[in-house]
Amino acid sequence: MDLLPAQLLVDHWSLFEKENLSGPIVDLASGDGHNGIFLATKGLPVICCDISGQALSRAEKLASENQVNVGLWHMDLEAEAANPLQEDFYRGILVFRYLYRPLIPCIKKALKKGGILIYETFTIDQPKFGKPHNPNFLLEPGELLGWFEDWEIVYEFEGVKRGPERAVAQVVCRKPDPEG
Repeated sequence: MDLLPAQLLVDHWSLFEKENLSGPIVDLASGDGHNGIFLATKGLPVICCDISGQALSRAEKLASENQVNVGLWHMDLEAEAANPLQEDFYRGILVFRYLYRPLIPCIKKALKKGGILIYETFTIDQPKFGKPHNPNFLLEPGELLGWFEDWEIVYEFEGVKRGPERAVAQVVCRKPDPEG
């Protein structure tokens, strides 16, 4: 199985390397783990988190094929409970093609000060190009950037990307460190 990370991650992965932070990077709703495993091949500590045990098994196989180790965390991020993410713990968080709005405050608390978030998911224009169609999984205009507007924005985009054609919002940002 080929390692096919998101282009947004390929373009910005070095931010994790430059940061003087400890702790792992968690790939939320990681599926087969392509994005997290890509970071692991760069020598970074990664946890792939997904609700699907089958997807995590495929991630484990892909990690083995790429001769890296990643943590595997079988978790339903949408279970009704307290914050599923350990607070002030992660040096980085990845979210691709996943939207569960109640998780946003948890993500903000889980990232260490100075930590990096890379987030890309679909907007309300996506049904023109394919799935998903459910508005619960589609961002409103400016919604993603609005959640992190008080963070240091490294990169942001909202519109249509090619290869494949899709309507997305993207943000790469750093959690502010009031002391640094």
